[in-house]
Formats: sequence, structure tokens, C-alpha cells
Amino acid sequence: MEKKQATVINKSGTTRLTNEAVAAREARAQNEFRGRRRDNRRGRRAAEENKKEFDSVNISINRVSRTVAGGRRMRFQALVAIGDHKNRVGVAMAKGNDVTTAVQKAERRAKKNMITINLNGETICHEVETKVTGAHVLMKPAAPGTGIIAGGVVRSIIGLTGIKNLVSKSLGSTNKANIAYAVIEGLRQQVPREQWLGTKQSDAKAANKEAK
Repeated sequence: MEKKQATVINKSGTTRLTNEAVAAREARAQNEFRGRRRDNRRGRRAAEENKKEFDSVNISINRVSRTVAGGRRMRFQALVAIGDHKNRVGVAMAKGNDVTTAVQKAERRAKKNMITINLNGETICHEVETKVTGAHVLMKPAAPGTGIIAGGVVRSIIGLTGIKNLVSKSLGSTNKANIAYAVIEGLRQQVPREQWLGTKQSDAKAANKEAK
């Protein structure tokens, strides 16, 4: 039991605890502080373990408006790409009253519309050329050590995948949204080498199906 004997030191009634009581109070405060630090470390460790499954990149953020009866209504439009740096990637566009709302909404849509792509090591399986409205994107596989040779939008999306070597060229419109969707379509069309017509593996699979 700690001693809580107090001594009146002036006529106004101010009291002072004994030295033992003060030491006990300080020790209790230190123990509580250490306990809070342990809790904070546990929370930090849990947060590190539960890192984001996908990384996101804001490709473009534009301010848009529409005319209503009372005048113009301003909003923000966000184009966002997300990926897991392996073989899953997605792109989506959304609008909101502020930038944060638009980005969060676009991330949710991109997560719902993610695709799984086929890779040949650290590059794409074959050359592909895709068109989305006015955008025209050409992508070619590249040898190890080449890196990603591509423009801004293509580089942003490819950087969220496991592709490390790629050669790309944008031949049509410079609209970022159309280019982004053209890139996604090109990645969606990738076919593994085993499924190419005329290869030994594909011919063997076809023969097995006919035999069955």
C-alpha cells in the first residue's frame, strides 16, 4: 500500500503528497506509457503486414463541368490504374465532387474490372496492335535488359505489372483514356506460346483431343 499522507503547506489548503506517494505515481505513469508504446508497435506491425494488395497510379485528373438550370456544376474526373506488379491490372475512370472522391471511386471500379494477363517471363507473349476509338497502340516483346520503352500512359500501366521488357508505340490519338483502354485490351489479347497454332505443344494437344 502506498502512503498518501498529505501535508498542508499553506492556509489556502494546498496539499502535497509524501515523497513515497510521488515516486509510486511516477512509476505507475511510466508503466502505462510503456504499455501504450507496446500497443502502438503491435498496431504498426499489423499495418505493415496488411499492406495494400494493389498499387495505384493516377494517370490523369481533369476538372469537368456540366450546365444545369442554375449555371455550371464543376466536378473532377480521375483516370486510375491499379496492379499487383505480377499479372493482374485494371483501369477505370470516375467522377466526384472532389479529387479524393473521384480517385477512390475510380480505384474501386478498376478493382472490379481487373484482368489477368499471360506473360512470357518478364515480357509479353507476342506482338499486338489494338485500337480503341482514335487511340492506336502497338506493343512488342523485348529481350531481357531492354527495359520499358513506352510513353507516359503505357509506361504507367505496364509499371504496375510484372513486365520488365517491352517496346511500345502510340500511333493515333493522344487521349489518355483511350490509350489506357487500348493498352488493357492489348494485354487481354495475350495468348501463351503453348496455345499458338502450329507449335508442337498445340499440335500435341489437338491430337490428344481427337484421340479422345
